[in-house]
This record gives sequence, structure tokens and C-alpha cells, in this order.
Amino acid sequence: MKDNTKCLHSGYNPENGGPRVMPIYQSTTFKFNSTKEIGDVFDDPTKAHIYSRFTNPTVDVVEKKIADLEGGVAAMCTSSGQMASLMSILNLCNSGDSFISSASIYGGTLNLFAVTLKKLGIECIFVDVDADEKEIQAKIKPNTKAIFGETLTNPSLQVLDIEKFARVAHNNGIPLIVDNTFPTPILCKPIEYGADVVIHSTSKYMDGHALQVGGVIVDSGKFDYTNGNFPDFTEPDESYHGTVYTRDYAFAPYIIKARMQLMRDFGAYPSGNSGFLLNLGLETLAIRMEKYCSNALKAAQYFENSGKFDIVDYPGLKTNKYYELARKYMPKGQSGVISLTIKGGKEAAIKFMDGLKLASNEVHVADIRTCVLHPASATHRQLTDEQLVACGINPGLVRFSVGLEDIEDIISDIEQSLSKI
Repeated sequence: MKDNTKCLHSGYNPENGGPRVMPIYQSTTFKFNSTKEIGDVFDDPTKAHIYSRFTNPTVDVVEKKIADLEGGVAAMCTSSGQMASLMSILNLCNSGDSFISSASIYGGTLNLFAVTLKKLGIECIFVDVDADEKEIQAKIKPNTKAIFGETLTNPSLQVLDIEKFARVAHNNGIPLIVDNTFPTPILCKPIEYGADVVIHSTSKYMDGHALQVGGVIVDSGKFDYTNGNFPDFTEPDESYHGTVYTRDYAFAPYIIKARMQLMRDFGAYPSGNSGFLLNLGLETLAIRMEKYCSNALKAAQYFENSGKFDIVDYPGLKTNKYYELARKYMPKGQSGVISLTIKGGKEAAIKFMDGLKLASNEVHVADIRTCVLHPASATHRQLTDEQLVACGINPGLVRFSVGLEDIEDIISDIEQSLSKI
């Protein structure tokens, strides 16, 4: 099936006389006919649902749909995108290990990696997103367990050369994790270019309506965890009655380990109702992404021709540094987010944002409604000046997330606000 069809049909096939719309299983627990049957499910968690801290029938449908869209073998939803980022690393790294990350990532993720994981004894080694393979290789240590990057960075909109980072990762026997939040699998499928694990903040385009926070981890099923670098996958897990993940769940050892080890302990699983709302967003994802991209390109062209901005970063513009790379990895479009550096710095940026009437000034992105944010004073305010520079952020930068309103109305709103500066 094509993506438009997968958005509507993957994961759920109602039986004869069953509900056409996926139902909400708003239940914490599930009934079994005997004690033995419960024990059997604990021995093999893929047999049935045990408890909604691990799996839920409604959320399970969403996981199957997202895995299908990304071209993976399995997925696990989480309570937030931050938790998806955290679990994707903790599933591979223990205290004393390290991993590589592109320096150009979402501020919350950067803080998670640089500060919180450091407290847990896990070192994050940052590298420039444009570094060549030799530079990336030079950062690898004997204890390095993964490489992490964002397909399209938030908010600087740099494009990750997935194949380049995948080559370095695989040459060292470690997986590549890619955050594909902004493109979604409609615009880019990182697994096709060598990514081993894909994560999302489903709060963004996948949900699309600012209804609920969530995240997801997708397992490609392609990485060989028996290569000697990951004993936690190949040796008995005594915390889960001696399970050997690569032996007992060879089809998807990464996601099973994440679910039965990390999700069991952290309990950061979404409710059935959250899964239902996310599925509604997914059903229109393909058609929405097409419109986001169309609107954003026109808005970016207007910004570029206005003369009011020092920099207009949108990979769909032919003048953009990443245009060719974006065309390679995201040929259908480059999402609806534009990164703007306005002339006049922070004061001008705030004046422009506060002057908008249609667009909302809010801490969100990738919504059906146009919204704007000043990262330096909001999502990235916890970062040092040096970290802001590493993320590609300066005081005048505005993240402009184009919505699904008529593009003429969006541009009219931009025009009236710029006229006051």
C-alpha cells in the first residue's frame, strides 16, 4: 500500500461486524482464563496484552501503523518525544558508555544528553552535523554504543546526511538513531538510507492538532546486535527471567528489550485514549504534509523577498545550503517549519511575533494552525551562549511553523506585522 492508504488502514482490520473506527480500550488490565495463561504471556509478551503499562490494544494499532509507515518491524509508543529520545539511548548505553550526537538537535534533547545523561554516567559526544566521516570517526571511543541525529534539525533546519552517519556507525558496529519528527515518514524514511532506529515526537505533525503529547520508537529490525558490542542483548536478562533478546525475539530484539525492560520500569506508556487521538491525526498525515510543504515554500519565498530578514532557512529554497541534500532525502517536501533571522535582532524578532494576529505565539510547532516561537527565550533558554551557537541559534531567530490556513491569509498576516517594524 502507498502511504496515503497506510495512514488509513495499517494496523487495524475490523472483523465481520466489528467497528469500522478503531475503538478505545480504556482499560488498565486484561482478563485471562487461568493462572497458567497469565504466566505464558509473561514468558512471551508478544502473545497477548498483560497490563497497560506495557501495551494497550488501541496503542498497539498505532504502533503497527507507524512501524509500517517507517518501514520498520515494530514500534513502541511513549508518553512524550523526550521519553522516546531517552529510551532510545538507555536501551543501548549503560553507565560508563558513550554515544555520538549531532550538535544541532532540539534544545530539550541537547540538555537531556549533555546534562541529565551525564549524571547517569553516560557521555554524549557532540559533533557538527556537517562534519565529514573522518571527523565523526575521530569522536568514536571503544565504549561508544550509538550515533544520534535529527533528519531535519529543530529549529535550525539543517539536513542530516543519513547515509554518511550510517556508514560511520556501521563501520564501528553500532546503530544509527534518527529523530524523524519534522519530515515524518511521509517525507523521509530514514531506514531506507541506513538508520537502524527511528524516533518521533508524535506531539508534532503525527498528531497535528495539539491534542496530546507523545513519542514513538521504531525498530528497523536490520541491525545485528550479536556483533559482540551489545552483551545486554545476547546474554540472559536476569531481570526478565533469563530472556536473551537476540535469541528469543530475533525479529525485533531492540524494541522487545525496550518494552520489557525500560517501559516495564519507567511506565511511560500512553493511554488508550491518547492512542485513539494520535490515530486520528495519522489518518490525515499524508494529505496534511503535502499542504504544509506547499504553504511553507510560498511563505519562505515571501520572507526571502521581503528584505526584512538576514537569513531565511528553509531547505526547499534553491538558495539554501541544504537544498540538494533535502531533495535527496525529502523529495516530496521539507515540512512546514521555517527558521528566520530577522534584521534588528531579538527586539525586532519579538516585535514581529507579537504583531502577528493569525499566527499564535506559543510553545509548539508542526500544528494545523500557524504558530511562532522565539527559541532563545523559550525552548532553548536553558542553554549557554556557546550551546546556542552550536545549535545554530542566535537572538534574532524565529521558528515559524506554517499551518493549514489559506496561504494568502498567512502571508497577509506576515505582511501586516512586518509593516510595523
